[in-house]
Amino acid sequence: MAQTLNCDMTSVNASKLVTAAFEVIARWVFTSLLYLITVFAIMPNLSISTPNPAPIQANPMLLNVCGWSVPAGFPSPAADHAQKRIDLNKHLIRNGDATHVFRVAGDSMTGIGIYEGDRLLIDRSIEPKHNHIVLAVLNNEFTVKRLYKRGGVVKLIAENPLYPAIVIKEADDFTVWGVVTFNLHKLI
Repeated sequence: MAQTLNCDMTSVNASKLVTAAFEVIARWVFTSLLYLITVFAIMPNLSISTPNPAPIQANPMLLNVCGWSVPAGFPSPAADHAQKRIDLNKHLIRNGDATHVFRVAGDSMTGIGIYEGDRLLIDRSIEPKHNHIVLAVLNNEFTVKRLYKRGGVVKLIAENPLYPAIVIKEADDFTVWGVVTFNLHKLI
């Protein structure tokens, strides 16, 4: 018979509480491990010290896929095994020949969750449009910013209030190198 803890106005079944806590911890450990395996599998230690991109390898990397969604709130019971395998290249890369990886330096895009050291997947085959996050080349310097294109005005907008928008002038040497499709952010 399970013991009950009496708390002022409610009583909690200790057995259920321990089971729920264990499920939360187990799911967190499983999710963290799955994420780490994913990141390390598709992103071997790239050392990009120059502004040159690293091409994506076309080899499939198969990982287990869980058949349930991971709740961000209180978890619900779910099966504790993977149901099938996926190739991350198929889910993260639209055009392998035009997709490259860049490592972020700086803090101008922290407002949308792009931080120093993150790795961005950049697709050169996507046409850059207003409001896209892009990798631009401005006067021979790479930069990641939000693209503003309205009424003949082109700006590169940072997602950090410490950085002013950059209005592109006719004299500037400016091109959009590619569109950011994914941000690979390391948690540990």
